[in-house]
Amino acid sequence: MPRIDVAFGVQHLAPSDTTGRVVAVVDVLRASTTIAAALDHGARAVIPFESSEEVVTRAKTLERSDVRLAGERKMLPIAGFDFGNSPREFTRETVEGKTVLMTTTNGTPALVAVQAARDVVVASYVNFTAVATMLRAALRGGADVLLLCAGRDRQFSLEDAACAGRYAYHLAKRLSNVVVNDAAVAATLIDRKFGDNLQRLFESSEHGRSLASAGFAEDLAVCAELDRHGVIPVYQDRQITKLGPERER
Repeated sequence: MPRIDVAFGVQHLAPSDTTGRVVAVVDVLRASTTIAAALDHGARAVIPFESSEEVVTRAKTLERSDVRLAGERKMLPIAGFDFGNSPREFTRETVEGKTVLMTTTNGTPALVAVQAARDVVVASYVNFTAVATMLRAALRGGADVLLLCAGRDRQFSLEDAACAGRYAYHLAKRLSNVVVNDAAVAATLIDRKFGDNLQRLFESSEHGRSLASAGFAEDLAVCAELDRHGVIPVYQDRQITKLGPERER
C-alpha cells in the first residue's frame, strides 16, 4: 500500500526515510519557485550547493560565460554573484542556455540531503499541477512519496507545510488505499485553512513577513501564482533539469 508522508525539515529524516522513495522538496519562499522559473525560462540546469564556497569552486572549473552564480544568505544576494534568490531575476534573457550554480539558506541543503532517493523533484505552488501529476503516477506505480518541507533555519515554516498539504490532499483524494502520516494530515489541515488565498498565507507566515520587510514583496506575489510554470524539475546526477522529451524517466 503506497504511502504519502510529510516531513517538516531534513533534521527529522533518517536515510531509510528516502531510500527507494520519490521525494518532493518544497521551499516555496523561494528556492523551489526560483528553480522552476529558471528551468522554464531555458536554463540548461540548476546545480544546488550547500555553501557559497562550493559554488565559487565549481564555477572555476567551468567556462564563466556558460554559468550564472545565484544565491542568498539571510534573504539577501551574495556579494559577487550574478543573482540572489528572487524568481523575478531568472528571465529568459538572463538564464537561457546557462547552467545556474545555486546556494540558498534552506532549499539547496534540503536537496543535497536527499539526493540518494530514488527520484527527487522540486515542488512548489508555481508548478503544482505538473509535479502533482508526476507524483500521482509514481504512487499508482507503487512508489512511496515523501513531501519534504525545507523549512526556515531548520524550523517549521507555515508556507512549506501548507504547500505540502495541498499536494498530500490532491494526491490522496484520487487514489484508494493510500496511507498518510500524521504530518501529512496536519499539513492538509493548514492547506484547508488558507485554500487558494496564498497571499494571506504568506502574510501569516514569519518568512513571508520577513521577505516583505526586506523589500521582496513582489517575490511573494510571484510565488503565489499557482501553475505559473508547467515544469517538473528533477534532481539527478547532482543537477536539476527539466523533465520532458529530452529527459524521460
